[in-house]
Amino acid sequence: MKKLFLTLLIISFISCKDTKKETVIEHSEAHLNTVNNAYPENLQNVFEAHGGLDSWKTQRFLEFTMLKEEGDEVTRTNLRTRASHIETPDHAIGFNGKDVWLLNKGDKAYTGKPKFYYNLMFYFYAMPFVLADEGIVFKDAEPLVFEGERYPGIHISYQSGIGGSPEDEYILYYNAETYKMEWLAYTVTFFTNEKAKELHFRRYNNWQDVDGLLLPKTIVKYKYENNLPTTENGETVFAHIKLSKEQPNDVLFEIPEGAEIIE
Repeated sequence: MKKLFLTLLIISFISCKDTKKETVIEHSEAHLNTVNNAYPENLQNVFEAHGGLDSWKTQRFLEFTMLKEEGDEVTRTNLRTRASHIETPDHAIGFNGKDVWLLNKGDKAYTGKPKFYYNLMFYFYAMPFVLADEGIVFKDAEPLVFEGERYPGIHISYQSGIGGSPEDEYILYYNAETYKMEWLAYTVTFFTNEKAKELHFRRYNNWQDVDGLLLPKTIVKYKYENNLPTTENGETVFAHIKLSKEQPNDVLFEIPEGAEIIE
C-alpha cells in the first residue's frame, strides 16, 4: 500500500473580535486522503451525516443522470483519477487524465467551455466528499441566515496550483442539528483567474441514499444579492445514480475518433 504523507498546519490568529482556525490539508497522492481526524471537527460531522468519508473512499466510479427537457445528460467519473465522460444527445465531453476533449455528434456546435464544464457538475454533485481533496484550506465562516434559519459555515479555499481554478472559494453551510449539508456558496474565477467577490448559491436539502451515502436528489440554484441567496432560479434533478467499488475501464474516457482536443 502506498504511504500517504500528511502535513497538517493549524494557524490560529486572534483579532479583537474573535478567533478563527485555518487548516491546510496536503496529500502526496492525488485525491486520496488520510483519516477523518485530519479535517476540522464540523466537517468530520458533515461527512458522517452523509454516510462517512471512509465509505466514500471505497468507491471507484460514479455515474449520474441530469434530467433535461432537451435531452438527458449522463456523467461518468473515475473517482480516483477524476477522468470523466459526459454524454448528451448532441455532444460528448471527456477528460482522460491528461486532455479535455469534445465530440460534436452532428451539426449542432457546442457553445460552452469544455475545460470549465467537464468536471463542474461532478464537483457540485459529489459534495460534501470532494472537500476531502488535497490542497484545501479550511476555516470557519460566518453563518448564513435564510428565512429565519441559521446555518453554520465552513470556508474552503485552495493552495496555489491546485486544480484549474485555484482562486475559487466555497462556503459549505450545514444544518446545525443534523450536520447535513444545506447550502453551497461559491465564486467563479475560471474566466478571469482572479479572486472574485461575488457569491453564487445552490441549495442542497433533498438527499437520496445511494449504497449508504447521502447524495443529492435535487440541487436548486438561487438568485443572489449582496452575497446572499434570494429566490429560486432553477432546479437540477438527478436520477439513475450508480456507485461502484470496481475500477472503471479506461477505454470509457479515451478520446474518440472525430473528437477535438481542447487546448
